[in-house]
Amino acid sequence: MKQEVELKLELPRGAVDAFERSAVLPSQGGRAMLEAVYFDTPDKQLQALGYTLRIRRSGDERIQTVKADQGETGGGLFARAEWEMPVAQDEPVLDTRTPIAAALGEAAGTIAPVFHVNVERRTWLISEGRAKTELVFDQGMVRAGDRQAPICEIELERKAGEPAALFALARRIESVAPVRLGVAAKSERGYRLLEAASACFKAEKVSLKAGARAVDAFQTIARACVRHYRRNEDLLLDNYDPQALHQTRVAVRRLRSALTLFKPMLAEADVTRFQDELRWLAQLLGEARDLDVLIQRTEAGQLHDRIHEVRGPVHAEVVEALDSRRVRGMIIDIVEWLTVGAGKADADRQQLRDEPAEQFAARRLQHFHRWVVKHGRRMTKLDDQRRHEVRKKAKKLRYASEFFSELFAGTKKERRRYVRYIETLEKLQDELGALNDLVTMPSLLARYGLTDDAAMVKGGGSKKKRLAAAADAHEELADAKRFWR
Repeated sequence: MKQEVELKLELPRGAVDAFERSAVLPSQGGRAMLEAVYFDTPDKQLQALGYTLRIRRSGDERIQTVKADQGETGGGLFARAEWEMPVAQDEPVLDTRTPIAAALGEAAGTIAPVFHVNVERRTWLISEGRAKTELVFDQGMVRAGDRQAPICEIELERKAGEPAALFALARRIESVAPVRLGVAAKSERGYRLLEAASACFKAEKVSLKAGARAVDAFQTIARACVRHYRRNEDLLLDNYDPQALHQTRVAVRRLRSALTLFKPMLAEADVTRFQDELRWLAQLLGEARDLDVLIQRTEAGQLHDRIHEVRGPVHAEVVEALDSRRVRGMIIDIVEWLTVGAGKADADRQQLRDEPAEQFAARRLQHFHRWVVKHGRRMTKLDDQRRHEVRKKAKKLRYASEFFSELFAGTKKERRRYVRYIETLEKLQDELGALNDLVTMPSLLARYGLTDDAAMVKGGGSKKKRLAAAADAHEELADAKRFWR
């Protein structure tokens, strides 16, 4: 078994010529046509277990590769256990040299091809000081049945030196071609083709290792947020969809919440730097989201048409921003920081970074819970701004609860307590969200000169009734048993 560490970059097909002509690439490199078949059981047990199994053919040579997701993939930098060996035919060899047979048991006998990948691969070895990086450029297609998806990606694999060298090379590439961070392995692209096309991707459960340090938990959580963002960003850039926009915005908010949650152990300058950029992006996405929601609440007619007109330029502004060097660079910056910088800060914060994640999580969850309970009292008497602050803090509490759920869900009783707590918190969020919509809708309409048609907007309900419901939900949360105890 060996450890594979690589950084993926997505390259637009229109930028291939600029990349290939650039001074980034050495004059000498390799070229090969690769054909790979990926295997799994009919019910995709390997995928569920976090393994991929493929046989790749180049000329007369066949190499079988097994990769294991170790919880470090997907947020830009891929670090995976890998087992390779030559095979004679296009059929997997499942013996003790790989973990597949032991993981599947009797189901190993049902393994069959599920999709194919065909690429032209160009390879260069780049040496800079003590660092040696293999640069691989793949162009081709992944196919599953009658469906297919293009591949045009760059992989930077560390051969010697520190991971920082991968990012230094990535920046040189980004200076000549508009690359963006890649978060999907070829195997994931293939598995997507086996399912119905998605309008959006919701946040995946964060897998935290028992006994992990608090700083390791932060890096895992932040990488999951980056992956959530990039998956939906790709959908938006391909074809604007309100659901993908919403999930892109949620991913940004989750990442901002993670920075706030772990702020005590991080360098203040780093947190400020990324929060400022993410806040700008969140506001841009929020404007588009508000108009998407508004048009959904408006019946067909003149107001609906007018909202559609003003929404178009806002959507275009979002796509332009996502495709900008500012946003592309920011995401790569964040992943570089998570890889080589987030674990470093002032010496007086080292104790917090080394603290067991469970202890840190329990303390921070308690802090946010107490804040929401204290500042949400007398809900019906709070002004709009203070109630909005409670809403934002409750949202951070919700995200923190989701981030840390696996640390406190070892038994059925603990899992039930977690579910009940989240249900109670969701109820409060729903009521506070509806109240926020009632408050902000007039200003949104006014901003686009639509105040004369406000009566045409559906929903919202009575503010008095919403306040009463929010007060009841807040009382339930105050009385709820905390799952982190």
